[in-house]
Amino acid sequence: MTRIAVIGGGRIGEALIAGLLESGRASKDLVVVETHADRAEQLAGRFGTRVTDSVEDAVVGADLLVIAVKPGDVDAVLTQLGKAELNGGDQDQVLVSLAAGVPTARLEAKLPAGFPVVRVMPNTPMLVGQGMSVLAPGRYARPEQLALVTEVLSAVGQVATVAESQMDAVTAVSGSGPAYFFLVVEALIDAGVGLGLSHEVATQLVVQTMIGSAALLDESEQSAVELRAAVTSPAGTTAAALRELERGGVRSAFLEALHAAKQRAAEQGVGESGPGAS
Repeated sequence: MTRIAVIGGGRIGEALIAGLLESGRASKDLVVVETHADRAEQLAGRFGTRVTDSVEDAVVGADLLVIAVKPGDVDAVLTQLGKAELNGGDQDQVLVSLAAGVPTARLEAKLPAGFPVVRVMPNTPMLVGQGMSVLAPGRYARPEQLALVTEVLSAVGQVATVAESQMDAVTAVSGSGPAYFFLVVEALIDAGVGLGLSHEVATQLVVQTMIGSAALLDESEQSAVELRAAVTSPAGTTAAALRELERGGVRSAFLEALHAAKQRAAEQGVGESGPGAS
């Protein structure tokens, strides 16, 4: 069984741990690095995994070393990994980075020569097994190691592989994507309340409509354009609503939003404090 060390007990690290355990992975095969005592106790109590404040301790016997910290904290983790006894020479271990904007070349430069690295852009729906994880292998990651990372992350959702040059765009689309949908849901609920519905009823209508629409898009053989057209009768209520959304510039707003997210992801990789600055 693959042993996994998750370095960072924040939101995305917690989502990964929860998803892996939900998929059937044994808690004994996971170890979490968390330096805050209260948070460490919380994670240990919730998941039953071993929690330590030492990176050097966590990597012993681990096959995958998962960096699940904010980009600005990556340097500190790499420094601690530099003090650990890594299996870089035999390439038995693989570093998996979930930190946005941190390129594989920079990670490789801080690790033993030839140490395999896989960069990942995840998103929080992995908490419920519906994540979207996108991989970009570093120079030394072998196909079987990429396959191992793919297998592990498949337990918490879908996985795709792209060239690293596309990772900032991936961050903008799927990494930050859940927040866009949550904002749309929030706006629709508020609008429903404004039309006279209770908050409870508006929430039920909007959330289930979002879930059902996503399932329909995923399971049908029709595109989003085709499904939207099927719902939109000429001169009907949907057409009237869509006309107002187009008039409000919803498409251009999303375009500008994703450009801003992509630019910010790039800045995190080459910020004032170097790659990984937040």
